[in-house]
Amino acid sequence: MSNYSIKTISENYKMTAFGVELEDYNDWAGNAAKTAAKKAEITENGKLAELLALADGQEYQINYVLGGKAWRGFGVMGEFEAEGAIVLNFLAGDYIVVPGTGADKNRLADEITGKVFSGLLEEIKDYKYVGPGNSTFVKAADNGEFYGEMWLRAKRVEG
Repeated sequence: MSNYSIKTISENYKMTAFGVELEDYNDWAGNAAKTAAKKAEITENGKLAELLALADGQEYQINYVLGGKAWRGFGVMGEFEAEGAIVLNFLAGDYIVVPGTGADKNRLADEITGKVFSGLLEEIKDYKYVGPGNSTFVKAADNGEFYGEMWLRAKRVEG
């Protein structure tokens, strides 16, 4: 059984992000390319740095469902005005928290996401992921590696 915990968030919160709509959620290679292109664009034009400066400096990779379509982006905790960014609502409640560590900061969020959606969620019997979104952050750890967590809103399964 993989490592995870359940944490409770007592109040709704918002995240502000730049992202892309994904037409086919199962097109892993195409979605990765679209996501990487958006990340490169907002890094090169300074929009991500601008958003990070408005918030606490912690970047999140965010997966969300908007209007029935999958969406992936990069943003910050909180509600901010930034041209081209959208504000996403995250609801209070229980969250499945999945930690991970690795040497490559740029790959760790995707590695944790892959672990969660390629089997971990099926292993968790007492909670079910309900969305509408999830977020992952990565930061430097004390040992020279990187530490990250994915947070997914979940409901307790009665049974």
